[in-house]
Amino acid sequence: MARGDEEFVEFARVASGRLVHAAFLMTGNHHQAEDAAQTALVRTYASWSRIRDNDAYGYARKVLVNHLVDGWRRPIREYPSDDLPEQRRGDVADEVVTRRWLHDILAALSPRERAIVVLRYYFDLPEAQVARELDVSVGTVKSTSSRALEKLRASGVRTPQTHGTRR
Repeated sequence: MARGDEEFVEFARVASGRLVHAAFLMTGNHHQAEDAAQTALVRTYASWSRIRDNDAYGYARKVLVNHLVDGWRRPIREYPSDDLPEQRRGDVADEVVTRRWLHDILAALSPRERAIVVLRYYFDLPEAQVARELDVSVGTVKSTSSRALEKLRASGVRTPQTHGTRR
C-alpha cells in the first residue's frame, strides 16, 4: 500500500457507517445512500494527502452533502416501463458512418472550440449559459464559436445558422 493508505483504510472503516446513515437520512433510499457514501469516500481518498491531518470526517461529510445536492439540482429521472420506445429502423452502417464523420469533424477543432460548438449547437444553449459553464466571457464564446464554425466551413461542412446574430 502507498504511504497513508493504511490511515485511509482505518478512516473509511470508522466513517463509512456514519456517512451511509447521514446519506440515508438525506435521501430516504438505502441504495442511493450507499452510493453517495462511496462517492464521498472515493473523493476523500483522492484528496487524502491534503486532508488526513485536518478534519477528514468533516471533509468527507462536506463532499457527501455537495454530491447529494448536485444530484438534486440535476436529477437523473428514470421511469421503468414495459413498453420499449420506438426504434429507428435505419441502416446501422449509415449511423456508424455518420458518427465517425461527426467525430472526425469535431476532432479537427481545439478542445475549447469543440466544447463551445457542442454546448452551443448540440445542446442549443445560449451564449451566456455556455460562458458560465466554461467560465469564460460571452465575447470568448462568440469569437471562439465564430472561429470554429469558420474552420468547419473551410472543411466543407454545413454549419448551423447563427441565432439571430448580425453579419
